[in-house]
Amino acid sequence: MSRTADPIRALVSQLSRLPGIGERTAMRLVHHLLRQDRALLHALAEALVDVADHVHECSRCCTLTANAGACSVCDDHRRDDTVLCVVSTIQDMAAIEATSEFRGRYHVLHGTISPLDGTRPDDLRLQPLLARLHGDDKAVREIILATPPSVDGEATALYLARLLGPHGIALSRIASGVPVGGDLQFADKPTLARAIALRRSM
Repeated sequence: MSRTADPIRALVSQLSRLPGIGERTAMRLVHHLLRQDRALLHALAEALVDVADHVHECSRCCTLTANAGACSVCDDHRRDDTVLCVVSTIQDMAAIEATSEFRGRYHVLHGTISPLDGTRPDDLRLQPLLARLHGDDKAVREIILATPPSVDGEATALYLARLLGPHGIALSRIASGVPVGGDLQFADKPTLARAIALRRSM
């Protein structure tokens, strides 16, 4: 394999393609790495190759996993098969898991419908979701729409409600409002309005 004429320039170019990393930040990262022990560079390169070769989408919920076939959550037989939580990203799934409050199943869409960004329904993992409901997950009795409380997240939740409504499965939406420990005076109007609208009895 031929060596790149300028490996530093090539690495800067690749790093600058990552979200939130411009060319100057990429250059700083490269020079930081070059000041480290070269063993770190080799370990980083091996980790990247390992991820590229072995990480794939779970065949059931579409999260990322290195397990053959399904991920560890889908393989956990102690989970509640009757409740399915639909999330936009893997990070959202991890955040819900960290609460230890939800013991059902997940489905990751890998995004939200966003006309401005050019993300259409066909770009999301909707077909695998429908296939699950027609296949192995017929035990599902409730689907929780846990897309973010943003314009795109709400649009995605409404689209999912129309798409999943005919399946006769109960649909619910995660609540949102004033965060615990927050002051009402500092809450934005949409958040405060939603907190009032979604109030519960005590």
